[in-house]
Amino acid sequence: MSRESRRAIVVRWLKFNFVGALGIGVQLTVLAALKSGFHLHYLWATAMAVETAVVHNFLWHERFTWNDRGLENGALLRFLKFNGTNGALSIVGNLALMKLFAGVLHIPYLAANGMAIAICSLANFLVSDRLVFEDRAPSGT
Repeated sequence: MSRESRRAIVVRWLKFNFVGALGIGVQLTVLAALKSGFHLHYLWATAMAVETAVVHNFLWHERFTWNDRGLENGALLRFLKFNGTNGALSIVGNLALMKLFAGVLHIPYLAANGMAIAICSLANFLVSDRLVFEDRAPSGT
């Protein structure tokens, strides 16, 4: 792998994490509002908060993280792929880890959710990079 390719991956990883940090803010805000404000069960609140963050993150990734990949067409299909991969991984991963951390280990639900997000992050990046936002730009050859 060339130095330029490694640099591009690092820049994309940093962009991904920037968007992810914004998404964490969205997710934790929605989780707190649903759990504390509307008194929903923490697992229902987690699922809804994750889906809100998934939509938020897709919009940012589409326009910022992977904006160099010739993605002019097919946004709906990419959204469905993103929701079906990252969304599913995030929801299933978050629910399972929240059940473990908050339900079994009695870690406070916001801290438990932060831990769950961190664990799911790398898998989400790889799925996004290789499947959802696969390179459609001309190779230049």
